[in-house]
Amino acid sequence: MRILLLTAATGAGHIKAANAVEAYIRENTGWDVRCVDCLKAVGRLLDKTVCDSYLFMAKKTPALFGHLYKGTNRQNVISHLVPKLSGLFSGLLYPAIESYQPDVIITTHPFATEMVADLKADGVIRTPLICIITDYGAHRAYIASQVDSYVVASDDMVPELREFGVPAEKICPFGIPVHGVFFDPQDQKMLLRQLNLEPDIPTLLFMAGSFGVNNIIKLYRDLAGTQVKMQIIVITGRNQKLFEAFEKEIAAHPSLPTRLIYFTDEVEKYMHAADLLVTKPGGLTVSEALACNLPMAVFDAIPGPEDDNANFLKTHDMCVHLEKGSNFAQEISQLLQEKKRLQAMRENCAGFDKSQSIPNLLALIRQLSPAKVKVRP
Repeated sequence: MRILLLTAATGAGHIKAANAVEAYIRENTGWDVRCVDCLKAVGRLLDKTVCDSYLFMAKKTPALFGHLYKGTNRQNVISHLVPKLSGLFSGLLYPAIESYQPDVIITTHPFATEMVADLKADGVIRTPLICIITDYGAHRAYIASQVDSYVVASDDMVPELREFGVPAEKICPFGIPVHGVFFDPQDQKMLLRQLNLEPDIPTLLFMAGSFGVNNIIKLYRDLAGTQVKMQIIVITGRNQKLFEAFEKEIAAHPSLPTRLIYFTDEVEKYMHAADLLVTKPGGLTVSEALACNLPMAVFDAIPGPEDDNANFLKTHDMCVHLEKGSNFAQEISQLLQEKKRLQAMRENCAGFDKSQSIPNLLALIRQLSPAKVKVRP
């Protein structure tokens, strides 16, 4: 069986979800699998234009991004324009599909979904199409009648998709796919000792790479000024400017134990070591933290998708949402002292068990595909 994963690099989440599925298929089946960036396949100019525009708006003009996100999520001229624009490029994506001859296509990005749906509507391809939505809220850009199944983050999204006209039998609330290592239980105290941190002191993990330098440094400085015992792990994720700023700030506050990491491909280790994650609520970061049963303090959400993610977490008491104007340091330090509340949040995260997301996806692939190939035991 051949599985084609189509994704795009507007934010890391779409690619990370596709990579998690690809890795599981390679490790657990005899199937052939290929992952393709649909924008790069269409052309370098489109890829650069779309990705650069997304990054600029998300970081520099988030309010404008949120306005466009909400505008395209309503039934209006704009919402109909986006699929039409994607349809213009679908013919350029077709060679990548035709050369591979997949039995099933899986998309993790709305542009990829729209392009494949357009090819199916034109009768150019008849391959079953599975769409994975990588946030905790639905958006109209993903919706097309030619999609055979939607894999979504939670049961909460079912009514939303039904309002968009998606039949209930097409909606599969399996959870957003993440790598299996996030679900593997770890010994927290042992991990903290390995990091030269105290096993009995509350531990904060900052996933800080996508924050503005001033915001996150101010939060660290304010936390250093509290009397609450804590220790901090900071991952700056190839953000050199932020890494250097943290080096100076950590040196200025020697009484606050801090482990500074520039980049790591072992994020799960630090999540399993922590008691609370401070992060922007991106769909994949949220899903990885939930897989580690790790409560969150989320802020600086990009209006639109990250607001949806934060609202989902808050509704199910798996995070505190630090809104503008709130006293970040006071809320976080207070939560660290409320051990019962923090434990209840951790238990809520554990109760949201999506460890079978990818195995369930494979069962769906077998159901939709004409090729009858079994997964290795």
